[in-house]
Amino acid sequence: MNTILVGIIIANVLFSYKGFNDYAFFRKYEFHVGSIRAGEQIRMLTSGFLHVDIMHLVFNMFTLWCFAPVVIQWLGTISFILIYFGSLIFGSLLTMLFHKNDYNYRAVGASGAVTGVLYSAILLEPNMTLGIYGIIPIPAYLFGILYLLYSIYGMKAKNDNIGHTAHFGGAIGGYLITLIKEPSLIVDHTLMTILLAIPIIILFGMAKLGKL
Repeated sequence: MNTILVGIIIANVLFSYKGFNDYAFFRKYEFHVGSIRAGEQIRMLTSGFLHVDIMHLVFNMFTLWCFAPVVIQWLGTISFILIYFGSLIFGSLLTMLFHKNDYNYRAVGASGAVTGVLYSAILLEPNMTLGIYGIIPIPAYLFGILYLLYSIYGMKAKNDNIGHTAHFGGAIGGYLITLIKEPSLIVDHTLMTILLAIPIIILFGMAKLGKL
């Protein structure tokens, strides 16, 4: 059991629980474009430790718990920390890029950081299989791709406070940092490297066409 991983999960739980019960606290540390542009850049980090509700928190922490050990085993604890927080920041930066003129845009969640870890783990272990609801087997790479495609739907629907745009920023962060750390993966897992890039390409294609 890695103490850094446990510490990150505990921090998410405690910070989110505080936010569940303290509306002022939640508003003070959530991702809010207007406040960030006014100088409160700390929100780009703190929003990654807040969640909309228990299910949002549990889903993110369960996903992190499943995939983080793969990254730690392959790359070590320091690289895992780099991927986690690097992906969180990538997620916030991409969100600012897409919503910089929407001063009322708000979002929370560790999804950017978690998606970065997810993408890193899939690049490292492309043959992983997940058990959806404990019984339905699905290739991990397919889960990752579907997760981001669902995020595109969430970005278009805009019917919750979840940072769907951050999923993509996190995926980009985890993807790039992992390939920088292990460039041999481009040759060893060429197909997976291409497949995982598809949702990211779709996102920017839709953005360029004004479909988001």
